[in-house]
Amino acid sequence: MALLVRVLRNQTSISQWVPVCSQLVSVSPTQRQWGRTLFSTSQTRICAGSEHIVGMDTQQSRKYHSTSKLPTAQDFRQPVEEKVGPFTKIIEAMGFTGPLKYSKWKIKIAALRMYTSCVEKTDFEEFFLRCQMPDTFNSWFLITLLHVWMCLVRMKQEGRTGKYMCRIIVHFMWEDVEQRGRVMGVNSYILKKNLALMTNNFYAAILGYDEGILSDDHGLAAALWRTFFNQKCEDPRQLELLVEYVRKQMQYLDSMNGEDLLLTGEVRWRPLVEKNPQSILKPHTPTYNDEGL
Repeated sequence: MALLVRVLRNQTSISQWVPVCSQLVSVSPTQRQWGRTLFSTSQTRICAGSEHIVGMDTQQSRKYHSTSKLPTAQDFRQPVEEKVGPFTKIIEAMGFTGPLKYSKWKIKIAALRMYTSCVEKTDFEEFFLRCQMPDTFNSWFLITLLHVWMCLVRMKQEGRTGKYMCRIIVHFMWEDVEQRGRVMGVNSYILKKNLALMTNNFYAAILGYDEGILSDDHGLAAALWRTFFNQKCEDPRQLELLVEYVRKQMQYLDSMNGEDLLLTGEVRWRPLVEKNPQSILKPHTPTYNDEGL
C-alpha cells in the first residue's frame, strides 16, 4: 500500500508540471488601466501593457488552422530532475542560491547573450509592419516580452541552473528597460511609476502565455489577443501569423541542446514570415565561453 502511494505521488508530480517562468504578481483592476504610459503617441491608446491603433481598418476575417488534440505534459520537454542535498535545500529555502552545475559567472554571461538575442536578433520593423503596431517604446517592450518569455520557457526545463539563468535574464531585461527610459529623457519619478506597472503586466502576461502554450491554437491565440493586441485585433490573419510564429519558435528552441544554451545563451530566431513554417531547422553550432577563465 505504501509503495502504491509513493508511485501515485510521483506520477502526480510529473503530470501537473507547468512551465511557469517566474513568480506571479496579482494585478488589481485599477492597475490594469493605464491613463498614461511611456512614450505613447497621440494616436495610440495603451492599456494593460498593450496598444490600440486608432483608425485601423477592419479586414475580412478568415478561419485559421487549429490543432485537434490538446497537448499534454508528455508532449513537452520535461524539466531536468536534480538530486539536491539537505544543505542545499536549507540554503535555497533561506533565499540563497545553492551550488549550480556551472559557475555563476558563466551563467550570467550566457543569460546576457540570450537577452541580447531577444533585442538585437529580432526584426522589430517586420513586427510593426505585419501586426500594424506603432513604432513606440511600448510596442518594443511587447515584442521583447514575447521573446523573453519563450527563452524562459525553454530554460526552465534545464533544472536549477536553468531557473537561475531565468532570473538573470529577467534582471537584465529590467535593467535595459530602465536604461532606455533614462536615455530617452523620462522623468525618474514617472519612470519608476511606470516600471512598477510594467512589472505587474509582465507577470500577468507570463501567466497568460503559459496557459496558451499548453492549450491548442485557439487558446494560444486568445492569450496573444489579450496581451499582445490588448483585445483590439480585428484581423484574424495577424493572430494566425503570431500563433504560427510562437509554435515554430518553441519547436526550434526545444531542438537546441540544453548544455549549449546554458554555456553560450546564443539563440537565432526564425523569421516572422517563412515559405515553409512547418520545416524543421537544424540548430547552428554555438560558440562556447572561454573554459580557461
